[in-house]
Amino acid sequence: GTTISFGSPVVFESGATNYLASAYDAVAQKVVFAYQDGGNSNKGTAIVGTVSGTSISFGSATVFDINQCTYVSATYDPDSQKVIVAYRGSGNGAAVVGTVSGTSITFGSASTYNSSNAQYNSITYDVNAQKVVVAYQDVGNSSYGTAAVGTVSGTSISFGTSVVFEAATTQEISATYDANAQKIVIGYSDGGNSYYGTGIVGTVSGTSISFGSPVVFTSSYIFSTSVAYNSDAKKVAIAYRDFGNSSYGTVTIGTVSGTSITFTTPTVYELSLKP
Repeated sequence: GTTISFGSPVVFESGATNYLASAYDAVAQKVVFAYQDGGNSNKGTAIVGTVSGTSISFGSATVFDINQCTYVSATYDPDSQKVIVAYRGSGNGAAVVGTVSGTSITFGSASTYNSSNAQYNSITYDVNAQKVVVAYQDVGNSSYGTAAVGTVSGTSISFGTSVVFEAATTQEISATYDANAQKIVIGYSDGGNSYYGTGIVGTVSGTSISFGSPVVFTSSYIFSTSVAYNSDAKKVAIAYRDFGNSSYGTVTIGTVSGTSITFTTPTVYELSLKP
């Protein structure tokens, strides 16, 4: 119904764990967590989880980048049956392709999609175009909101030329794929407009992506943005902290039409400060 219950928590990393991301491998029927392992020099690390009933068990952790790893994001490519992890490593925006086998995961070599410090990375998969899309803040280009299209081949990934979707400081980026509209939707905080909550629709063609006009969904400073697609409602939900309203947890629903998106009036779901 409208409630959720949980099993007991299970530790998968006995150390400080930051920038946690997850993806579900539908063929292997496993969960993959990717994260920064503070107990191992902040290296990029991933681990495979197996769900059974209301519990989860884990295999051994695998390092995918030996450098300090931040802004981790993960998605699943159902066509290649791979998990792709995007992150910032040594200042570069990079991605690796992971293959799940049993309770372990192996990775191919990293591929760079940005060489001038990428932050707020968010990765999603366009099923129609059969491409990966990474949205990020390009610090080397005035911190503009930028996106790159990736093509997975075997255990490697290559990227086309990056495209700016917001020519202003862009933070708190989150992206998803709208299967009904066959579009990419990105939610973010627009520094060029008082850091208002903003959404934009992207269309993938080949190894590039084009965008419609940005649409403000709340005239308030937002952060901790999270965008997801609801396949039943055929809508996109954007959840965020509303700094202009005591940092309350808030959500708005977006409907994509062509290259544009419209939003409902935001609704508060949590009357306390949410991290």
